[in-house]
Amino acid sequence: MNQLILRPHECALLVVDIQERLVAAMPTPRIERLTSKASALIAGARLLGVPVLATEQYPKGLGSTIEPIREALGDAQPVEKTVFCCGQVSEVGAFFDALPTHNIIVIGMETHICVWQTVRALCEDGRRVWVAADCVASRSEEDRAVGLALCEAAGAQLGSAESILFDWIGGADHEHFRAISRLVR
Repeated sequence: MNQLILRPHECALLVVDIQERLVAAMPTPRIERLTSKASALIAGARLLGVPVLATEQYPKGLGSTIEPIREALGDAQPVEKTVFCCGQVSEVGAFFDALPTHNIIVIGMETHICVWQTVRALCEDGRRVWVAADCVASRSEEDRAVGLALCEAAGAQLGSAESILFDWIGGADHEHFRAISRLVR
């Protein structure tokens, strides 16, 4: 079986710390793109039945998940954490352990800290990890680039929200093709 083909029933999506005060520290063009692409990816995942879990790093200090992402998440409540690696949070570990899949797509911030440490742990755990490069951010582009390079070095594949969404549906004959196409416009 080709490990580079993503199928919705074989995937889960992890949304890492897209929170108010973190977003405020990011470059505006990057965060606008991240918000748009991440919202589309989350909405597409939910439409296609892909399990989605979100985290919040110390929400008392960094605020809640931003509104567009909360809206895309629907009724899913983010898991609070104070560690950088999501895999160290028991609720996150239980979520992944309950899934019949090893394919995890990771998005969020900051790329070189929480995303990287989470991706590293997932890869070490034998998961096949994808990072949607247009759905991650750091305060500097240099740190974002370093984070993406570290994720690749750990064994993760890089993709984009659109490449993942269209891989999930496979072609224009899929029943959700129009809905997915609308999400990425």
